[in-house]
Amino acid sequence: MFGWSRRQLFTGLVGVLGIGGLVSFALAYFIPSPPSDISIATGFKGGSAEFMGQRYKEILARSGVNVSVLLTDGSGEDLKLLKDLQSGVKVAVIQGGVSNSKEISGLLSLGRVNYQIFWVFYCGTDTVDDLVQLRGKRIAVGPDGSGTRTVAAKILGVSGVTSETATLSPLAGDKAVAAMNDGSLDVMFLANTDSAPLYKSMLRDPRYRVMNMRRAEALTRIFPFLVRVVLPQGVIDLERNIPATDVTTIATTNAILVRDDIHPAIVNVLTAALVEEHSEAGLLHRFGEFPMSSDPEFTMAEAALDFYKNGPSWLHRYLPLWATTHVQRALALLLTAVAIGLPLLNYGPKLYLWFVQVYVNNLYRRLRVVEAGLQTELTPPQVVAFQSDMENIERSASILPMRHSDLFFCCGTTLIAHARTSPRV
Repeated sequence: MFGWSRRQLFTGLVGVLGIGGLVSFALAYFIPSPPSDISIATGFKGGSAEFMGQRYKEILARSGVNVSVLLTDGSGEDLKLLKDLQSGVKVAVIQGGVSNSKEISGLLSLGRVNYQIFWVFYCGTDTVDDLVQLRGKRIAVGPDGSGTRTVAAKILGVSGVTSETATLSPLAGDKAVAAMNDGSLDVMFLANTDSAPLYKSMLRDPRYRVMNMRRAEALTRIFPFLVRVVLPQGVIDLERNIPATDVTTIATTNAILVRDDIHPAIVNVLTAALVEEHSEAGLLHRFGEFPMSSDPEFTMAEAALDFYKNGPSWLHRYLPLWATTHVQRALALLLTAVAIGLPLLNYGPKLYLWFVQVYVNNLYRRLRVVEAGLQTELTPPQVVAFQSDMENIERSASILPMRHSDLFFCCGTTLIAHARTSPRV
C-alpha cells in the first residue's frame, strides 16, 4: 500500500524471522524440554531401596522416561552424588535421619514414601527390652556411609552404646545373619521396610529374639525423624501366632530427594509414581498414609505439593510427557501475544494514521522540490522530467484511501495545478 521497496520488505522479513528466533530461544530457555533419561541412586544391591528404584523404573517407562537405577553403598553416598553436579544423579532414595536441609542445601523432597523399620534381633534366652542393655555386645550396624549405620549410631549413642562401650560391626543383611549363626555377633541392628522378607524369616526362626522396645516413645521425642510403630501379634503368621506378642519398635521414613534444578515435569511423573506405588496399605500403615505430603527434614518441592493437593495437571493427565512442553510453550506464546496485542488494538489506528501522515509529508516534500524547480528557467528535457515526477507523485497519492483525502487533497491539488500551469521554458 505505501509503496515499500523490495529492500524494505526483505528487511522487514529478516526482522520478523529474527524476532521469531529470539522468541523460540526464550521459550526454550524458560520452558525447557524434560530429559528423557534420569538416574536414581538407591543404595546397595538387594536392599529395599533398590526394589523401589526398579518399580519407579517400570512406572516411569510408561511416560517415556528411561530410568537408570544406580547402586551405591547407602544413603551417605547417595547424598554425595546428589550434591555432585557432575554425577548426573538428580533423584535418590534417602533414609530419614541421615541429613536435613540445614546441613545440605539445594535438595528438595517429594515426600516420605514408607517406613524404614529398625529391628533389633539378638540371640540368647535373656530378655532384652532396652538399648542400654546392648553395652559390651558385638552389634552389626551396617557399612560405613550407609543410612542404617548413621541412624543406628545416633540411636545407640543416646543410650551410651558407642564404639567405646561395644563392638560395632559393618556387617549387614545375610552376612550379619551368618555371623550371628556362627557366634561372632550378638546383636543385629536391621533396617527394613515392612515388605522385606529378611525380618519376617528371622521372626519365624526360633534361634532369634526381637527386642520389644519399652522406651521407643522417648526416642521419638529425642529424634523427630523417628516414629513409634507396633507390629501386631500374629500378623506375620496368624496360625502359628508369629510374633507371639505385639512388638514395639522404632522406624524412620524413606524420602525421595531431588536436586532443586530438576525439571518440574519429571517431578510430576515421579510424584505420580510414588502415589501409584506406595498408597496401598501395609503391615504397619493404613491405606493412603503414604506417600506423605510433608517432610520433617527437607523442604518439599512445590510441584510435588501441588500434585498431592490437586492431582496431575490437565496436560499431564491427557498428554504424553514429550507433548506437554510444546503445549506449554504454545500457551505461553499465545498469552504473550494476547497481552501485547490487546493494548496494540488501541494504538493500532493511531499508528496507522501516523504512517499515513509520514507518507503524505513525503509527497509534499517531493512536490516542494518540483515547485522550487519550476521557479527557474527550464529546458525541454527538464520540463519532461518534472512532468514525469508529477505523474509519479499523483500515482503515489492515488493509492491512499479517500477517507484520508483531508490530509492532502487541498494543498496537494493546488500545488499540482500550480506546478502544471506555470512551467518556465
